[in-house]
Order: sequence, then C-alpha cells, then structure tokens
Amino acid sequence: MIEFPDTEPVLKHQLHLRSRYSETDKMGYVYYGRYLEYFETARTEMIRALGISYSQLEDDGIMLPVIYTQVEYKSPIFYDEEMNIEVFVFKKPLVRLETFYRIGTERQPAPHVLGQVNLCFTNSESRKPCKAPDYFLEQLI
Repeated sequence: MIEFPDTEPVLKHQLHLRSRYSETDKMGYVYYGRYLEYFETARTEMIRALGISYSQLEDDGIMLPVIYTQVEYKSPIFYDEEMNIEVFVFKKPLVRLETFYRIGTERQPAPHVLGQVNLCFTNSESRKPCKAPDYFLEQLI
C-alpha cells in the first residue's frame, strides 16, 4: 500500500489529460502500463513549471533514472475521461527525488490510481549518483 507522507509537500503540481483511445484496452479501461507514462508526463511538467527542463538537466550532464516504482490501482479510468494528475514532492531532494501521484476524475471523489516513483540524480558521464544541481534545489526554497 502506498503511504503518502503526513507532511505538507515542498512541491505540488497538477496536470489535466484526457485518456485517448490508443491508451485503452479491449474493456475500454486505460491500460495499466500507461499510468507510469502519465506519472512521467506530470513529473516533466512539474519540473518545467520550476523553469527547468529535462533537456537542460541532460545538457548539464545530469540524468534522472527511475530507481523505484509502485502503483496502486483503485478503479478504472475509461476512454475519453479527463484525468487530474497530481504529483507531490514531500522532501527536498539531495540525490534522490521521491515523487508521489494521485490520479482522479470528476466521476468519483476517491482517487483511481496512486503511485510513487523515486529517481536518482546521476552524473551522465560516470553513471554514479550525484547531488541535485543547485539551480534545481533553489527552486524548492
């Protein structure tokens, strides 16, 4: 079971997406593997909202590989439903960026999907963990 920390997030971002036909299975449900893609899209846009892009991190020699994922499926999301994807960061990252997700729709008050994805700031040349760039950390103050 995914447990969100019991503190205020240091960063929160919302993204609205509509499920597309190509993302659903024969039952008309969003295919379970798509939720990690939705998490990535929301996380990318959260970082962009800080004024930083993934490509800037990569140009500066920083990669953010995923080191842990967990997804909890509560109820299906159907084709053509608008989703509200929330991404939360509860701890200021040093080397590890821990992100939590909640995906909902207007159809029901309870979340459809919960998730956690942890990433590690990594030097692209040495492939070893490194400290988050100062310009990233400064945006979280």
